[in-house]
Amino acid sequence: MKKDLLIALWFTLVTTVMFGILYPLAITGLAQVLFPDRANGQLIERNRKVVGSRIIGQAFSGPGYFHSRPSSAGTGYDPTSSGGSNLGPTNKTLLDRVTADVQKAQAENPSTTVPIDLVTASASGLDPDISPASAEFQIPRIARERHVAESGVRALVARYTQPRQFRILGEPRVNVLQLNLALDSSNPLY
Repeated sequence: MKKDLLIALWFTLVTTVMFGILYPLAITGLAQVLFPDRANGQLIERNRKVVGSRIIGQAFSGPGYFHSRPSSAGTGYDPTSSGGSNLGPTNKTLLDRVTADVQKAQAENPSTTVPIDLVTASASGLDPDISPASAEFQIPRIARERHVAESGVRALVARYTQPRQFRILGEPRVNVLQLNLALDSSNPLY
């Protein structure tokens, strides 16, 4: 029995070192060498300062910026608390919030239908992208706030619209952070 116990302890120790230390270090090292941008969260820097990530959404509330989808992650766009609200489609709290968001959006652009992704959160609550329709909906407000022509903002949206992956997967999308950074570069707010 003593021999079996020693074998079990050695096996536990060896597998813990192999799969709990060596394997994670090897995978992390390979990721850093082969895919450093992705391994580090696809961070975006401006003037040596991290301003966000390509893969994690963040809130933009100023009228001169494209707004992201609503977030239910923690207190909003909290990457440590990713997740949806888990409210069902008939839940009064969700219906009231969506109705209020639709009314707020319609006030800024009354003659246009509000795209659904501007008033509903993604499953993770951290979606960095909006649909091209959501970007188009916001163009008049942004052009007005930045005192530029809508056609210039529309061209910027077109430049930052990503197509379906491999032409079949997903939907066309616009990364809000990258679009807002480009907007600040080309038409800064005063």
